Amino acid sequence: MNENCAICGCPLHRTKNTYANPTPEGRSHASKHHYIPERFFGRSKNRRGTQREKIFDKYPWGYEGETAVFCYDCHEELLHNPVLLPEDIKRLADIVQSRGFAEDKKTESREKIAGRIMLFREVIKRGLQQIEKERTQQDTGADC
Repeated sequence: MNENCAICGCPLHRTKNTYANPTPEGRSHASKHHYIPERFFGRSKNRRGTQREKIFDKYPWGYEGETAVFCYDCHEELLHNPVLLPEDIKRLADIVQSRGFAEDKKTESREKIAGRIMLFREVIKRGLQQIEKERTQQDTGADC
């Protein structure tokens, strides 16, 4: 079975002892990633048998337990390490505050972190939609 990375499209492999090696082979090793982290629902493969406090009781977007396969680069370098600059953090913090998801003091409730997670998902979705819209306008020659 031929597999390709869900983001960059490179051919993937599952050769033993090559994952994360600083070589093209290590960087193209297949890596499974949950669309929605299991820890948001109190589960963790890193701590088997240990139950964490849930952030969400049910999957807000669906895709329960579903995964995609990526290369090491896209999984570990891109998805797990988003680049957020100081101005991005400030803008996000302002929106968090305006939406009521800021916390003066941590409580037992996980409601506000759930709100921030859903907001961050909204930011990503809306940003992607805007870039797609601009690309479509460029492709058709339409003005903004």
